[in-house]
Amino acid sequence: MTENGWHRVDPADVPDDGRVRSVTIDGRSVALSRCGARLGALENRCPHQGGPLGEGSIEKGLLRCPWHGYDYDPISGLPPEGFSDGVATYPVEQREDGVFVRLPAPPTAVRTVADVLVETLVAWGVTHVFGMVGHSNLGFAEALRRAEDRGELTYIGIRHEGAAAFAASAYGKLTGRPAACFAIAGPGSTNLLTGLYDAKLDGAPALAISGQVPSEVLGRGAFQDVDLSAVFRDVAVSTTTVHSGSDHAELAALAVKHALDHRGVAHLVLPDEVQVQPSDAPASTPDGRTADRRIRPEGSAVEAAAAVVRDARRPVVIAGHGARGAETEVRLLAETLTAPVLTTFKAKGLVPDTHPLGAGVLGRSGTPVASWLMNEADLLIVVGASFSNHTGIAAYKPILQIDDEPAAIGRFDAVTTSLLGDARLTVAALTAALGETKAEDQRRDVAARWEIWRAEKARRVRDDRGRGVAAAAVFDALSRHLPADAVVTVDVGNHAYSLGRYLESRGQPVLMSGYLGSIGFGYPAALGAWAAAPGRPIVAVTGDGGFGQYATELTTAVKYGIPVKHVLLNNNALGKISKEQLAGDYPVWQTSLRNPDWAAYAGLCGATGIRVTSRDQLDDAMRTLFATDGPVLLCVEQDAELL
Repeated sequence: MTENGWHRVDPADVPDDGRVRSVTIDGRSVALSRCGARLGALENRCPHQGGPLGEGSIEKGLLRCPWHGYDYDPISGLPPEGFSDGVATYPVEQREDGVFVRLPAPPTAVRTVADVLVETLVAWGVTHVFGMVGHSNLGFAEALRRAEDRGELTYIGIRHEGAAAFAASAYGKLTGRPAACFAIAGPGSTNLLTGLYDAKLDGAPALAISGQVPSEVLGRGAFQDVDLSAVFRDVAVSTTTVHSGSDHAELAALAVKHALDHRGVAHLVLPDEVQVQPSDAPASTPDGRTADRRIRPEGSAVEAAAAVVRDARRPVVIAGHGARGAETEVRLLAETLTAPVLTTFKAKGLVPDTHPLGAGVLGRSGTPVASWLMNEADLLIVVGASFSNHTGIAAYKPILQIDDEPAAIGRFDAVTTSLLGDARLTVAALTAALGETKAEDQRRDVAARWEIWRAEKARRVRDDRGRGVAAAAVFDALSRHLPADAVVTVDVGNHAYSLGRYLESRGQPVLMSGYLGSIGFGYPAALGAWAAAPGRPIVAVTGDGGFGQYATELTTAVKYGIPVKHVLLNNNALGKISKEQLAGDYPVWQTSLRNPDWAAYAGLCGATGIRVTSRDQLDDAMRTLFATDGPVLLCVEQDAELL
């Protein structure tokens, strides 16, 4: 920039005679034209519907708008005789050292409704937004940019809105706090739905923010005009359109409050013009708006439950995802009773498999250690589990259920007794009330069952038909190389069953699409887990089917330097579906996949790719995976029959 607002135009941007071009000067878009020796610079916006004049054409000396054909003089900006509208012009000079355009000083930025909304979200603790900027959310995107410049939040631009919603869901599962996912009107917002249903069904707080068409055309069948509140009404605990006269800060505050209070999805719809309206309203804060939901049951209820536990000879503890945060208390209860701890798949790692009472995962994705111990039990102490049919908690056994949601108690079948309260406080109170019990020391049984299972796993690790690597071998290697403080995200498919069965956790949590069971969750979830825990190693485990749905998110990891370590089990098929077809006496049909060389693909994306074709390569590959900076993809060519 020279004195008095003159800016030199890049010579490559100066148009030839009879041509017009959109040129960015000092961050502003200008329609620059040449007609013979004359140059013209117009505001690059048709006064009718904002069409980009620089993308038009000069016909018979007039510049024609590419959208609706309105004509203007390319030098003066005036319309033909008989029309009253015109386009703002900027002075142009052609000097010896180039072409210069004089632009007025940029308008002073004003605080907008979008700023109020973003400032409120930040005040309520929202620090990460995953999304895609587009034409109907530009005002809100600008408010996000300003907040990011102030160091108040982090924005991660994804390649598909579904990935944004999965990332926000994983963030909520790991932290108990909401991140936001962000999209345009119409298809951008509808693309969010699968990931948001994952958050809803697994009780993860999340915010969804949708741009919307201008209010004046809303409901009239305009381009991308969809009734978003109707679309989101089932998935969200609240969905609200922010209108011009709304209390903008309060609506943003309520969205976060609803997401936290109900552990679910809250949705805001922002019409295009409302986002940029000036506002001097203060941001809303959470002061006096939240309550501690960690409640403790009445003493009499604790004593009644303790009496049931005292009488049991072979109790087992079954810990679900709702016991996260109560790891110490669950272990102390188990140690007091010398009772095994089984976990649901969603709670894998809550008690390490290396603990003398840790028995691994129960259910379809579980170990025979856990199932044998449950079958031998005379009391199940179930903490924060949802009683999914995939977990297979034995409803015919005496059950003490502990949960902080009344609706969860006896959700599918009647239980013997229950305690309503926060898992950490309730389990601690129960342990303190026990005194002497009849419980037998089951550590020998746990050790004996592990010895049997580990011998079987060792045999499966060595299985080799010359058609790829056995899943047991992959997870044996990952168990030994997985950093102790890692967070693991897993997709849906045969690899997930194998991970639950074979991976021996030393306390590393596993995030998954639990009740929704959505393929494609694994890699986007790793982006969300990194945002939630940027100092911890993040490991995504997927199959080729799931990763293929969001494979371009690898470029997102590269762009933002997100060091996801990805273990991809590749069998060139939807292997789980093939198994289900065979189990149902159907022929295997249309489940094969045509994949690229995934390791080479990673390299093309700017990441590191590693390919393994035999068991003896696994250890070196795992060492490289965790020693390499940045995002890494380790593709293991897997034998689909060795699960």
